[in-house]
Amino acid sequence: MLVCIDIGNSNITLGLINNDQIVGKYRLTTKARRSSDEFGLMLQSFISRENIEKEDIDDVIITSVVPKVMHSCRNGVFKFFGIEPIIVRPGLKSGISVQMENPRSVGADRIVDCAGAYSHYGGPVLVIDFGTATTYDFVDEKGRFRAGVISVGIETGALALTNQTAQLPEIEIRKPKTIMARNTQSEMEAGVFYQYLGGVEYTIRQFQKQADTNKPIKVVATGGLGRIIHAHTPLIDTYDADLIFKGLNVIYKKNKPIKE
Repeated sequence: MLVCIDIGNSNITLGLINNDQIVGKYRLTTKARRSSDEFGLMLQSFISRENIEKEDIDDVIITSVVPKVMHSCRNGVFKFFGIEPIIVRPGLKSGISVQMENPRSVGADRIVDCAGAYSHYGGPVLVIDFGTATTYDFVDEKGRFRAGVISVGIETGALALTNQTAQLPEIEIRKPKTIMARNTQSEMEAGVFYQYLGGVEYTIRQFQKQADTNKPIKVVATGGLGRIIHAHTPLIDTYDADLIFKGLNVIYKKNKPIKE
């Protein structure tokens, strides 16, 4: 049994994988002040809900973009399970060759998503992760990470609109019934959704136009709000909510420690 942990800016997601099958998924809010005991107890509680004993856990793999949280999480895993987790970092085999100007500047979560997408869908592939930020990562048919785009996440943009103005309310991220909005909330919902959707579609078209490939680019979306955008554009081929876990499983198998 493999435990996969993705520590993001807003949420921490945990996946339990048995024989390449995801048998459990959990999500909690990212908090920098959680102790190692809290992490260990929460992880223990999650696996107990799946009727899994801690002795059944073979390994743990972690990817993180929040260094302050990594220390407590890593210590919690070791303290409660006696396992030194594998940390996704430069030097690990992933099946992806990062050919950016500064490869070490690319977030570990993006490499993991690309490893999962390239392994499951092949290349060339454009991976769009709709998270706190929205990232677009292009991997060619040879598994080379050749280009990326980072933009404001849809929820982050909506919150900025609310927080930076005195009289605008918080809104739900959804497609409005009509663009012909007649009240403030509907106007905001329409503005955020259609502007964001249009930006996503334009960005995809630019990758399709400018990427140096003769093959069609598979477009794969992931991340919490990716499902909403995927449902309203033909330019995204697939929405894969489990892409990060698939990628972590791929990387784990390429770096699996030999047990005596």
